[in-house]
Amino acid sequence: MAARSLQCEIDQEKRALASGKHHEIAVSAATQYLPDQSDESAGRYVFAYTITIRNAGQVAAQLISRHWIITDAQGLVQEVRGLGVVGAQPLLQPGESFEYTSGTSIATPVGTMRGSYQMVAEDGGRFEASIPAFTLSVPRVLH
Repeated sequence: MAARSLQCEIDQEKRALASGKHHEIAVSAATQYLPDQSDESAGRYVFAYTITIRNAGQVAAQLISRHWIITDAQGLVQEVRGLGVVGAQPLLQPGESFEYTSGTSIATPVGTMRGSYQMVAEDGGRFEASIPAFTLSVPRVLH
């Protein structure tokens, strides 16, 4: 499975280079419910999320800031903006990745997160890297 994933990443990078995409950042997420930090009776569900940011473009790019949109199952939206991620503003060379883990809490057992990173490329170009929506869910709540 790892070899297939690696081949898929290589194919994506080849397509990015062939299509001339100077600025392309790939973002993936994995989540984990944290029952020890949650208080379900008080409507506090805490999740950790691990984000991997990979520069699939042709030029180095630095993450400057972030914008998160966190939505619970009742439609309550929290927006979070700030400089960097976990105290860092990583500079990613083409093909390099940066991984970090952070956390959030919502008032329902299920929710979503999405957003963007504001980036500056080595060539001076500013661009946004989209963070695709991912689900926050207490185990056994979603099938």
